[in-house]
Amino acid sequence: MAKKIIEMSNIIKRYYIGQPNELQILNGISIDIYEGEFVAIVGASGSGKSTLMNIIGALDKPTVGTYHLNGVDISSLSDKRLSKIRNKEIGFVFQTFNLIPRTSALKNVELPMLYAGKSRRERISRAKELLELVEMTDRSSHKPNELSGGQKQRVAIARAMANDPSIILADEPTGALDSKTGRLVMDIFHKLHKQEKKTIVLITHSPELASETERIITISDGSIISDTGNPDIGADHAENNESVRQQYEENSEASADNSDDMPKPVDLKKKEAHEK
Repeated sequence: MAKKIIEMSNIIKRYYIGQPNELQILNGISIDIYEGEFVAIVGASGSGKSTLMNIIGALDKPTVGTYHLNGVDISSLSDKRLSKIRNKEIGFVFQTFNLIPRTSALKNVELPMLYAGKSRRERISRAKELLELVEMTDRSSHKPNELSGGQKQRVAIARAMANDPSIILADEPTGALDSKTGRLVMDIFHKLHKQEKKTIVLITHSPELASETERIITISDGSIISDTGNPDIGADHAENNESVRQQYEENSEASADNSDDMPKPVDLKKKEAHEK
């Protein structure tokens, strides 16, 4: 059986906790993604897919629930440890490319390996190999402002592969491209999946783009409403999410009941008056 790369259990994400405007974005998300899968997470604007992407990418932490990435529980890791996880385990591809403006394509691809402590010789060799993979060898010395949108995204994909990550996480990778260029970029993802055996998670609002993947997970209002890799999820997601919500509320009530036992804040003005 294939190895689990992503294992998320009952993920809840809340903002402004304890405040009148407390907001719950994710409602008990559970996902398993296996090595070598090409998965699309699809949802409209406001569905919670971007929040879920941030948690998958270790850019944010869940309020409740557990997340294992390649066997490591990252739910409660320090920011420093999360930074290392992101560099080693996750290759990011963003809609806006996020290349370093004054740096050549080759140097941009080298950058994650520099942070990983690899030697200059190793960095250059690997970067050239990856630029060849995405057919950008002849543009290796060009800076981002000398490249087209499609060329920038191909460099970004090469950079994402630099440290041979466990997953490639692509956020709307064709969103800033015309249809022809977007087709070329998607062909590269298919190449990485089939030839390099990479696990790819594609975040998109486009059902057409999602249809090119092996598995489609659809999210709406913070809940998974369908998963082509798990036909039962449409039937039981509501029951599971309600159970998780009840557990969270019980924990919140327990915390509130114990608040009287916590030390009260010191009123500095009264303290100063008493000392005088």
